[in-house]
Amino acid sequence: MIIALVQIPMGGPKRPEADVIAQSLESTKIFHKVKGLRRKYYLNSEAGGGGVYEFATRADAEAWFNAGWADWMEGRFGVRPTLTLFESAVVLDNEAGKVRVNGSAVPAPWGDAS
Repeated sequence: MIIALVQIPMGGPKRPEADVIAQSLESTKIFHKVKGLRRKYYLNSEAGGGGVYEFATRADAEAWFNAGWADWMEGRFGVRPTLTLFESAVVLDNEAGKVRVNGSAVPAPWGDAS
């Protein structure tokens, strides 16, 4: 799995939550169709905004974050974003109480203790 971190440096005060929610919900019309995108977390802080994206494969991530992507984002936000791609082999899901390695559940290292 690939995790992409997109940061949009905007400076200034943190955007109001209601504005971020409205803009984020509107953008789900775009992102729900992106091939291989499993999840997207929308980010907001004093430093700017961005997102954390979970992709099934590197090929899916690279197809979305193509050569024209940064220009498109700059057109939307007025600043150029930064992009970092990470490989993620291990996922801890505390809500489900599970650990996965390369998508497959493995015995939790903490055993049956909760």
